[in-house]
Amino acid sequence: QVQLVESGGGLVQAGGSLRLSCASSGLTFSTYSMGWFRQAPGKEREFVAAISWSGSTYYADSVKGRFTISRDNAKNTVYLQMNSLKAEDTAVYYCAAAYYGSSGLQTRTKYDFWGQGTQVTVSS
Repeated sequence: QVQLVESGGGLVQAGGSLRLSCASSGLTFSTYSMGWFRQAPGKEREFVAAISWSGSTYYADSVKGRFTISRDNAKNTVYLQMNSLKAEDTAVYYCAAAYYGSSGLQTRTKYDFWGQGTQVTVSS
């Protein structure tokens, strides 16, 4: 059974940093592109960042320069380093896996599996 488990969320002041982790199991991690999405109350789930199975990275304009996505294939884990956090970053953050995904990683329909999410709250 495939499982994606996010961790690292919490409450942080504006300007602070958090690192989210997404640990995967039940899949061949190196064959999946990985993405981070977020959803604020009353809003649609939106793309944040993605890293392809080959290591290419992609970012939403709203987080570019502040967030960094990375992966550790040996640990079957993808990370999202979030710096210079803003109140607008407050959301539930979800990780997702797309089998051999290359194009269209900003689109939620590209992904095969999703985690349950972790809450990030940025106070101002």
